[in-house]
Amino acid sequence: MDIDIYISAYYNVSMSSDEFIRKGLLPMKNHALPFTPIKTTNISKLVMESIKQALLRRSLQPGDRLPSETELCESLGVGKSSVREAIKMLEVLGVVETHQGEGTYISEKIPENSLNPLVFQLLIDYGNHADILELRRIFEPAYTKLAMENATEEDVQRLCLACERFESKISQGCQEAEDDLAFHYAILEATKNSFVIRIGKTILQLFQASIGESMRTIPLQALSDHRRILQAFIKKDEQELICAVENSFQGWASVMAKEDCGPGHKKEDESI
Repeated sequence: MDIDIYISAYYNVSMSSDEFIRKGLLPMKNHALPFTPIKTTNISKLVMESIKQALLRRSLQPGDRLPSETELCESLGVGKSSVREAIKMLEVLGVVETHQGEGTYISEKIPENSLNPLVFQLLIDYGNHADILELRRIFEPAYTKLAMENATEEDVQRLCLACERFESKISQGCQEAEDDLAFHYAILEATKNSFVIRIGKTILQLFQASIGESMRTIPLQALSDHRRILQAFIKKDEQELICAVENSFQGWASVMAKEDCGPGHKKEDESI
């Protein structure tokens, strides 16, 4: 039987179920509530923000050990998956370091601008590595081409020096992410465009941890890619430049893929 007919017959009045609800004669069902459901906040963002604020207040200092996963869950009232995701993203920023069997520590040397609001917001908003990979793949060839067009002799010299220093660090076995980034920063400076420089440095900040991994696994390939880009840069060969940038991107992206899909990669526990 139609609900309106049933209600009218039962109460011996002619009113629809909606009218009965409005008059308070019937309980309001969930489907009848005149509200838009509230979307759940990404809890991992709040965890990151909490740790960031502790750093800014100096409640946490470089070298400090973070509370255990269980302690963070209890203190913040969140689930394990949220804490793990937040720690993973802070590692990408270079804000924390996880030592197997020892725990997670605030980095002794937090990368410049890692707590920059733009870097922070981009990081906590990205869905997965594929999103930022695509962003870099679109942006890097464009700014490298612009740099080639605007570069001065001094810019070219800085690029050559960055390559030489990188090679020296590799020969000493002490290469770090900063040695790779120095070359890319020099390219950005050569664009002579303040907006491109700032956005480019922000994007590169998102890859700090993965670039560090490439320094441990494929430093010679990275150096070779830099040299190829530099040669195309000097010759002002746009086609070769784009190919060199793409080749560099592919090598580096393969490192990120191994990080995501390696033997140690596990699906996060959703329990609280």
